[in-house]
Parts: sequence; C-alpha cells; structure tokens
Amino acid sequence: MRGARAVGLLMGYAADRLLGDPRRFHPVAGFGNAATALERRLYTDSRARGTVHTVFLVGAAAGLGAAAERATDGRPSARAALTALATWAVLGGRSLEREATAVHDLLEDGDLSGARERLRALVGRDTSTLDASEVSRAVVESVAENTSDAVVAPLVWGSSAGVPGLLAHRASNTLDAMVGHRNARYERFGWASARLDDLLNHPGARLSGLLAAVAAPGRTGPALRCWRDHAGHHPSPNAGVVESAFAGALGVRLGGTSRYGARTEHRPVLGDGRPAEPRDVARSTALARRVGAYAALVAAGTALIAGRAPR
Repeated sequence: MRGARAVGLLMGYAADRLLGDPRRFHPVAGFGNAATALERRLYTDSRARGTVHTVFLVGAAAGLGAAAERATDGRPSARAALTALATWAVLGGRSLEREATAVHDLLEDGDLSGARERLRALVGRDTSTLDASEVSRAVVESVAENTSDAVVAPLVWGSSAGVPGLLAHRASNTLDAMVGHRNARYERFGWASARLDDLLNHPGARLSGLLAAVAAPGRTGPALRCWRDHAGHHPSPNAGVVESAFAGALGVRLGGTSRYGARTEHRPVLGDGRPAEPRDVARSTALARRVGAYAALVAAGTALIAGRAPR
C-alpha cells in the first residue's frame, strides 16, 4: 500500500487537468445541499450552533473517507483508484483556469461588460464598475488564492491524511464559501467554518507561496521579498501569502479597494510592480499550472516517504 496514495494523488491531479470538475452529479454540490438542509435545522445567531454545524459536516466527510479507505485495505489498486477519484472530485485547478481564461478572452475582445459579468463566477465583489485593469487584478487575485485553496492545500492534506484528509479539507473549504462571511447572518454562525478553513489552508498557502517563487524563473527573489514585506498586511493569514508571492512573481501590483455590495474594503497594496493588465491573467494561469504540477509532485513524494516510514 506504500505507493497507492502517491499514485492516486498523481492520477487524480491528471484527471483534473484533463477533465476539470464533473459536469453533472458533482459530489460537492451534494455536500452543499446537505449543509444547507442542516443549516435550516440548526441555525441561530450563535457560535456554538455554527461550531456544531461545522464539526458535524466536516467530521462526516472525514468519516466517509476513512470508511472508504478501510474497504480497500489490502488492495493497493483499489486504494489508488479511490484516492484518484477523491482527488479529482476535490481539486478545482482546471475549472479555475477555464473561468479565468474566459474573462481574459472577453477583455482581449474589448468586451468589458461581458468580462465584468463573467468575473462574478470567480469573485464575490461588485464588478459592475471595474475597469479592465481592475478586472485583471481581480482575476489574478482569484487565481492565486484559489490555486492555494483548491489545488495545493487539498494535495497537502491528501498526502498526509489520504482520502479522509482530501474530503475533510474540501468540506471545510465549501462551508467557508457558504457560511464563512462577515455579514449579519453569518458573523457568529459562520465563525467556526471560517476559522477551520484558515487553519486547514495554512500549510497549503505557505507551500503555494514557495512554489510560486520557485516556478517564476528570474523572479524568485522578488516573489520571496514581496511575501516577506507585504503578506502580513493582508487581512487573511493565507490569501496574503499566496497573493503577495504571485504579485512578486508576476511583477504586478495587487490589492487595493474592492466593493462588496454596500461594504467597501480598502486592502493593502501587495507588490511594487505595475498595475495588472489583461495579459497578466494568462501569465497568472500559466504560473498556477506550474505551481499545481509542482505541488502534485511534492504531495506524491511526501506520501511515498510517509508510506515507507516505520509505523
């Protein structure tokens, strides 16, 4: 069984690159429906209820993964196939690239209105008044953050905890997207989901920042310096790391003012480069591809080493 996890992670990563997310019957959609149904029963404006919601759902996802792994004990091929399937289901790199490329193509065609509309699939901010540079900045920021959250971090947990780690991470990340918002409804109820997501993405964000620096020939130094100098100013302990590393690797400036409905956030500027341009969207997706490939190799290598260590 030593190499089954490593093989499964590489197979699942390759499936995501070739196929993207499943078009129909995506298991994450089913999880979201279950989370919504449980929220209807549990919701009160309470951290305690929100913690129960989070622990139950993430624990159930991890438990399902553990039971599935036990069913493949003694069968390396089945374990590799199960790991590959779980990895494919939780990764989102290819779909992220497709969405980013769609916005880029609209910008290149001069269709700013269409680019603003398509951008809504990637970000939660108000896109209605963004110019081409601001749209480009938003896409690069989304590519950076989601490469960490939806590619590198799940691979990290898959390498260390197998299928339970893969499913638990994706469950936590999905809950954060659903209820981890700082608004009147979820300020307290979503607190546990947001904090757990921060915790589980912590190692993946640091690996993403390192890999972004390594994967940017000639820009490794600037990427690492930007991480050192700017990441701590970002309100997110994880997004700041990877966004600043991407900013330094691409030689652009990220951050600044963003509107979320009636709320306006003035985030610190990340990087000392020029403002983002439409061409930087394609550069960011190319960098994200390299980061994801390196992360898959690191995860497979880590799984092999862990599998050979004495129990």
